[in-house]
Amino acid sequence: MAILLFRVDERLIHGQVTLGWGERIRPSHYVVVDDALAASGWEKDLYQLGTPQEATSDFVGVEEARGRLAEWRRGAERVVLLTRDLDHMTRLARGGALAGETVNLGGIHHGPGRRERLPYLFLDDADEERIRALVAEGVDIVAQDLPSSAKTSAARLLDA
Repeated sequence: MAILLFRVDERLIHGQVTLGWGERIRPSHYVVVDDALAASGWEKDLYQLGTPQEATSDFVGVEEARGRLAEWRRGAERVVLLTRDLDHMTRLARGGALAGETVNLGGIHHGPGRRERLPYLFLDDADEERIRALVAEGVDIVAQDLPSSAKTSAARLLDA
């Protein structure tokens, strides 16, 4: 059917995604785009435990994901595509691959050099550059932890 949600969330497949967003958009397939995770069998097994019974999940690297975007967009499944960080989402978007799409920033937590922008979103200088790069690729950026929460635009995040 379509990719219903592109989301950056450090926790990847977890309750906020599977319940909070899942009850709203009813995904049948979760795609996690993460180079290290795609190469780690035990981590994939661990994250698959969080996949709801009625859904399936795939764990792929950025290059494989770029090659499969058209398949996921035109397929019969209702897809949620997740990355753990802005680096993976930015690499996925290069060359206009996500132009016209909306990327949801749902959970980037405190870390060295990061400043709080929202209670669930902390960004450092590199993260802000990646947001600007995504916008330059034609991607709409919104921060929104749950469907019932207010949306915050990239412009407001970067001006904060």
